[in-house]
Amino acid sequence: MPTEAMWSIGELAEHAGVTVKTVRFYSDSGLLPEASRSAGGHRRYGPEALDRLRLIRSLRALDLPVPEVGRALEQLLERDAALEDVIAGHLRELGTRMTALRWREAALRLLQDSAPQERADRLRLIGSVTTPPDTTALARFWRRWLPPRLPARLVAAIVDQAVPQPPDDPTPAQVLAFARLHAFVSGDCRGTDRGQPAAHRAGPGFRPAVLYDGLREAHQLASAELVAQRPPRPGGALDCFVAAYAGAHGSPDTPDFRRGLSRRLAADPRIHRYWQLAAELTGPGVPTLGANDTWLCAALDAQVAADQPAATAPDPDSDSTPAPAPAPAP
Repeated sequence: MPTEAMWSIGELAEHAGVTVKTVRFYSDSGLLPEASRSAGGHRRYGPEALDRLRLIRSLRALDLPVPEVGRALEQLLERDAALEDVIAGHLRELGTRMTALRWREAALRLLQDSAPQERADRLRLIGSVTTPPDTTALARFWRRWLPPRLPARLVAAIVDQAVPQPPDDPTPAQVLAFARLHAFVSGDCRGTDRGQPAAHRAGPGFRPAVLYDGLREAHQLASAELVAQRPPRPGGALDCFVAAYAGAHGSPDTPDFRRGLSRRLAADPRIHRYWQLAAELTGPGVPTLGANDTWLCAALDAQVAADQPAATAPDPDSDSTPAPAPAPAP
């Protein structure tokens, strides 16, 4: 390139509208190599350096770190589409940071709007939750709660559906609901029954895969009932629900079995509390396993109550021990 077509560092800075210090920084970083040196050892740049410098400044304006800018520039020399990977990665990182900021803002509003006597407890609750929130503890709760030796495909499917995804832009109420849910599942769940209701515990002849395969079908049917806004009622969804328990325990589906199942499910406050908090997090109108479960249990209870006057025989499957007291809300 002829010498007259070359620019000094000051001339390049003037054309680009930046300081000499900025040009020198990008040159020293390897992002803006000079074309040559003058006889006195001064840097010289060709006109193409102006476009490169403008690209560097545009990428830096997007808050890309200097190493990321260098990789993006190298890719741009080969093909423009390569920049999409850099942009997509930075968008993901930026989205995570913005979600964290929204959760922090909602948490601060929650504390601001709380009564003075509530603030200390709520501060402890939300202080134990990361931002953006992590659902690992919720998934761990379900893996601990589900029966042992359940097929991995069922465990993965159930955990995926049972763990609610926190919203990207939460309300203060949703922040509180997630904090309570996180504290709830992080609590100790001691005992050989792993905190499960009697109807889910392993026993002689118990087949957990039969139970959970049947429950998945029952939940699909109940979801259709909920979408149609039908109240809990007898029908195919309830029959499938009861059949899943009966088949897993090797018992016939009889009125006595349904009465016993209703009592055993009602004696498990832990999972019902989980569904309540999950519903507060996801908000109304969102199809969830919890909404399905509540509908099915209500349908069973309603049918048992309607048939109660005709029931005289004792329930051979009923638990002899009293139902545990409901777990306190965190």
